[in-house]
Amino acid sequence: MIRQDFLVFDEYGLYCKAGDFYLDPQKPVKQAVISHAHGDHACPSNDTIFCTAPTASIMRLRLKKNAGGSFRIFNFHEPFLINGVRITFVPAGHILGSAQVLMEYEGVRYLYTGDFKLQEDPTCEPAEIVKADVLITETTFADPSVAHPDTIAEIQKLNSSNHNVLLGAYALGKSQRLINLINRFCPQRTVLLHHSILPVTKVYDEYGYPPGNYLPYNRKLMKSPGQGFVYIVPPLTFDCYYRAKGVLRVFASGWRRLQAQNDMELYISDHADWRDILGFIGRSEPAEVWTLHGRGEYLKAHFADTLPVKILS
Repeated sequence: MIRQDFLVFDEYGLYCKAGDFYLDPQKPVKQAVISHAHGDHACPSNDTIFCTAPTASIMRLRLKKNAGGSFRIFNFHEPFLINGVRITFVPAGHILGSAQVLMEYEGVRYLYTGDFKLQEDPTCEPAEIVKADVLITETTFADPSVAHPDTIAEIQKLNSSNHNVLLGAYALGKSQRLINLINRFCPQRTVLLHHSILPVTKVYDEYGYPPGNYLPYNRKLMKSPGQGFVYIVPPLTFDCYYRAKGVLRVFASGWRRLQAQNDMELYISDHADWRDILGFIGRSEPAEVWTLHGRGEYLKAHFADTLPVKILS
């Protein structure tokens, strides 16, 4: 029987009472199961962290001495127990090492998706869909009005000119995906990377997911107009260059608000859109859906007469 209190929110985040652990806590806890290494899911200074090897490597790189007390590292599909809850990591397809968390307890399968995407991406493990009694899904773009465009068509917008491009992107995941896309579909362009993105990209190389060719940022090159350079920078750096001249300002994101006042729109997202979330639900065949990380109202209305939807946050 499904336990409605199997997962609850408290001041530290999403808590599994049966196993006495947290999923992607927002504050340090004794036992944290971390789905992936983005900062809004992997807070510093937890006592014990359960995660995949790439997630541990990236957390150590970014958080250094505050990464946590100890890491318990598990491969995908390698089950382990925390206080009687059987846990298995399943690829989420969001970024390198990102995992869904399958929790089995008293004969019930609870699947926490974390952040996930179903679009093709050679820079990380592809998402898998498994059966679950309860699907705990992110709802970042769970809105019928949101349909992510074809990624190849989006990146090929960069082929419309030889102007140098200042390309804003998150340093972890999005930047490596963009390197790969530009190498494959804009081969006449040369990718330059901001210094803060280089160490993360090397982790991708180490785990067998090299994104493609790139060079460290070279100021002299970027001052040569019309040479087809693409300089990938993190959001804060992108915001600092709001008066940049001689380049096209572009930001890669699924959010419309982040496209405003740029020279070109580039809708490339690392989250599932409405269609993919519905497809995921259909294939995982849950008896209930619980939502978080966004707005669950649209899913609740869509499944009003066919499937119970509980909004956790």
